[in-house]
Amino acid sequence: MPTIASTLRDTAARVPDRIAVLFGDTSYSYAELDTVVDKVAAELTARGLRKGDRIALLAPSSDRFIVAFYAVHRIGAVFVPINPASSAPEVAYIVRDSGARLLIHDPALASVVSAVVDGGLPDDVQVVALGPNPDHDDLIAAAAVREHTAVDDDVAESDDAQILYTSGTTGNPKGALFDHHRAMWTAVTMLGTCGIRDADRMLHVAPLYHAAELCLMLIPGTLVGATHVVHAGFDPAKVLDDLEQHRITMFFGVPTMYQFLLRQPDLRRRDLSAWRTGMFGAAPMPPSAVEELVATLPGVDLIQLCGQTEAGPSGIFCDSAQVRSRPDASGRQGMMGMECRLVDIDGEPVAPGGVGELLLRGETVMKRYWGKPQATADTIVDGWLHTGDVCRLDADGYMTIVDRLKDMIITGGRNVYSVEVEGAIAAHPDVVDAAVVGRPHHEYGESIVAIVTVADGRTLTLNALEEFLAPGSRATRFRTSWSSPPRSLATRPARSSSASCGTRC
Repeated sequence: MPTIASTLRDTAARVPDRIAVLFGDTSYSYAELDTVVDKVAAELTARGLRKGDRIALLAPSSDRFIVAFYAVHRIGAVFVPINPASSAPEVAYIVRDSGARLLIHDPALASVVSAVVDGGLPDDVQVVALGPNPDHDDLIAAAAVREHTAVDDDVAESDDAQILYTSGTTGNPKGALFDHHRAMWTAVTMLGTCGIRDADRMLHVAPLYHAAELCLMLIPGTLVGATHVVHAGFDPAKVLDDLEQHRITMFFGVPTMYQFLLRQPDLRRRDLSAWRTGMFGAAPMPPSAVEELVATLPGVDLIQLCGQTEAGPSGIFCDSAQVRSRPDASGRQGMMGMECRLVDIDGEPVAPGGVGELLLRGETVMKRYWGKPQATADTIVDGWLHTGDVCRLDADGYMTIVDRLKDMIITGGRNVYSVEVEGAIAAHPDVVDAAVVGRPHHEYGESIVAIVTVADGRTLTLNALEEFLAPGSRATRFRTSWSSPPRSLATRPARSSSASCGTRC
């Protein structure tokens, strides 16, 4: 099986002149990208980095992110991406926990890195920048003056490839370790599950540090020779521009992104005829939003992906026909090569109509948590990954995630699943997004609190929302497990210019 870096080399040999990466006004053919990656890999080697070393990258999505990503893999090092929105203590924790020997950063994040350095790092940790920086060497400039010599990566599929940190619900993030075998299995899974093709044109809007965009789009896209059109952040108007102008065929977005796209006044006037597949995941999509997407984009095959970082991030999914048939469901089957089952608290299979934890087993599941043997043993039991996701199993085999095990609200002895309540609230025409949490209550154990993002220029009261959520209304036509609407409501204005990426993947 190929490795992450070898796919770039192979594709560059097969289609050298095809555009590999487009970021703003900067573009690379596959041959040019392969050459730049070789030069950066040689510079890393000259700085003493070797196979198996961990190299952390703190940067937003860009062409240079992709160059650094493949250069790290070309020397057989282990890639450790860090959320560019992280605080200095969070960055320092991941660098220390992973044992990284090099921290590469975007110059725009120099102040965060300065705080990390001032706070103290191990003596053997080097720091370099992906551009001009007064305090640290410019990795790209140093590599640019090197003579090009093909770097022999000497990497096997069993070698460690990347550590993807996942936030979880409590405590410090844990690093999920993957080798090249697992990473490439995830890529192949995406080819079969979502139909990624040779010469596809992919729009990358979700951040590349995130497992979904990195493993489900970038790696398989390079494997087949896709063109990667990269955005530094999410701007719905610019997304529509590039979907149209660059004839994008494949796009992955979190539900919030799709909901903002639906609110663009010129969406229906755009020529999106090249757009073949729209994947969504990383957080639950309200059924009402799925229905609106299906009606608004009839020519796009919408695929629901429900995975987890520790699984590759593979998991369960609904294909286009299933999304149209059951917009409320999270998945009907495991992604290619993935087994799935639901079990109750005693580990017994859940019968139709029941609720249980989703377990996954397959080639893409992580090797282990980095440096955390007990957490690994608690999470992977007899080869099955315990996701912590609570799913309802319907008689027709559809699975719907209703909560996280640790987030389930118990009020008056009744289990309330926040995702179901959030989906019902999100169906209100004035609501952009909603989050439901539990709050301690002296009589009922917990009460239910909804935090709602209201559309620009709209107002929403608790009484109006309660009336909308009354039994038999449009909002509650999908089965829910709560008997009364939330009793507390906090509202916040919508921000139409950006959207954050969810953390389920």
